[in-house]
Formats: sequence, C-alpha cells, structure tokens
Amino acid sequence: MTEPIQPTQTPESPAPDPVQPPARPTPAPRRRALTAAVPVIALVVIGLDQLTKHLAVQHLTGRGRVDVLGDLFGFYLIRNPGAAFSMATGTTWIFSIVAVAVAIFILRISRSLGHWGWTVALGLLLGGAVGNLVDRIFRAPGVFRGHVVDFLELPHWPIFNLADSAITCAAVLIAVLSLIGIGIDGRRAGGGPKTDA
Repeated sequence: MTEPIQPTQTPESPAPDPVQPPARPTPAPRRRALTAAVPVIALVVIGLDQLTKHLAVQHLTGRGRVDVLGDLFGFYLIRNPGAAFSMATGTTWIFSIVAVAVAIFILRISRSLGHWGWTVALGLLLGGAVGNLVDRIFRAPGVFRGHVVDFLELPHWPIFNLADSAITCAAVLIAVLSLIGIGIDGRRAGGGPKTDA
C-alpha cells in the first residue's frame, strides 16, 4: 500500500499574510451624536464668552487693573482691534472673514467625526472663533470691524478672553490627538483599529 503524498511547503514559498480585519465603521447614531455635539459645545462657549464680556464691560469700564490673585491674575478691560491675544492690530475685517471660513470648515468636517476628543476640540474651536466674531460684527466701530473685548490678564501674557482660551485649549487638544495618532474619524495612524473614545 502506498502512503498518500503529503503537500509540502518549500522554503521559497511565502507564508500566507494574516488578514487584517477591516476597521469598524462608526455607527450612524454615534456619528450623528458626535456631529451634533460640536455646535452644542460651541453654543456653550459662545454663551459664556458673551456673558463674561458683558459683565466685564459693565463692571470694569473706566477702571484699571483689578487684582484677583495679586500679580498672578487679574481683570483689565481693553478693546482689541486685532486677532486673538491682540495680534495683527488693525486687520479686524480680515480675521472676521477667516473666522467665518473656519466656522464653515468645522461644520463640514464634523460630519466625519468618530472620536469624542475631536468633537470637544472642534466644538471649542468653533465656539472661540464665533465668540470673537460676534464682537467683530456687533461692537464699535462697525460691522466686521468691531473691537473684541479682552479682560483676563496673566503675567507676561497678552490680555485675553474666554473665546481665546477655548481656541488655545482646542489647539492643545488637537496637537495631543495628532501626536498619539488618532484621526478625526477615530482611526489610529498606520491603519490601526478605530478607538472607542
């Protein structure tokens, strides 16, 4: 009786590559929730920003610096005709256009969200941009030329407001998410699986 011939694998034969499971798509209800959360976060930022600016104008107009924590932190009301942190003074109309473009861009890309970290970052960025845009539209000296209300002062730092803080926090969060390789859709860099955050 002859023995059955067993198939052999020659050293030259490449081993079969393991099949990489496809990344799980973000479920539609979760994607809708992430997308809807962006304007909600933005509205909270805008509301708090405008409320604090109103209180600053009401209580700080005509006053000098008001110390809160000695030299470490205080209130000092100024009208900023430039960008965030008093940069590019005199070009308010340019930054008004940029803010509108940023808001439209954020609302468009928010439809691709797959991670809560990016949702918070984009919501903060949108709220900060629109918060200062409201000042540029409705405050003196005119539409799209209005001066932004700044009133928070730290040592060796330009006077800022809550909208500026939201923009800064968004930038830091975006940098962290990018460094650890999490894309806006929740996928990790290099084709790894999507995160559940």
